[in-house]
Amino acid sequence: MPPTLYVIRHAQGEHNVNDSHHIRDALLTDTGKAQCQELQEKFPFLQDVEVILASPLRRTIQTAAYTFAPELEKRQTPVILVPNAQEISSLACDIGHDTKITKSEAPNLIKDAAPLWSAANLGSTLVNESWNSKKGIYESSLPAVKQRAAEMRNWIYSRPERHVALVTHGGFLHYLTEDWRGYVRGKGTGYLNCEYRKLEFTEDSNEDESHLRECGNTLEKEARPAGLDAHVIHEIEAVEGCK
Repeated sequence: MPPTLYVIRHAQGEHNVNDSHHIRDALLTDTGKAQCQELQEKFPFLQDVEVILASPLRRTIQTAAYTFAPELEKRQTPVILVPNAQEISSLACDIGHDTKITKSEAPNLIKDAAPLWSAANLGSTLVNESWNSKKGIYESSLPAVKQRAAEMRNWIYSRPERHVALVTHGGFLHYLTEDWRGYVRGKGTGYLNCEYRKLEFTEDSNEDESHLRECGNTLEKEARPAGLDAHVIHEIEAVEGCK
């Protein structure tokens, strides 16, 4: 049986303030860390999550750490860095550091929030030499983004855990979920910082082709605009360079 998936957009990063997209691989602001604390207090599935997946960008690693800190320390919950979940643009804020720096920094970013968590529980083998190249499957193009979103869904579908959390980015989340509700042109996403949604795989999903749908109480949080038609969204993203 495929897992239930909880997707979380990262908290406020330095690049989210005054459109500072020139900041490479931005860190969380103090406001962002406070948002994580708020999410930690209101997220009803904290103790259900068996593994935390995170984009290897620093703000997503930090969001995962500050949000799940109590469980990281108490249960030593594993954290896996998944390059396929990185953001879709090639702006500086969405370009990660090289593999050596990413792998060496990640444990410290997590332990800043959860000092008692053991770095032995970090999975970073998927972070290869090309993960921050913005080439191939990581390219800022519609075919590449759609391909890695599909691969990400299929990989999660085959995970053995019953409850999986994924901390990722607002733009990528629309491609992962194939759901454009709430999308705002110019903002690039319908997700707020630290917003979470509960998802399940559709009945016709399998390990080769899988699809997600929102379920449970997150559907009841607030009404979201229907969003634009998918083909229009694709045209906008292509013209705007997948911002």
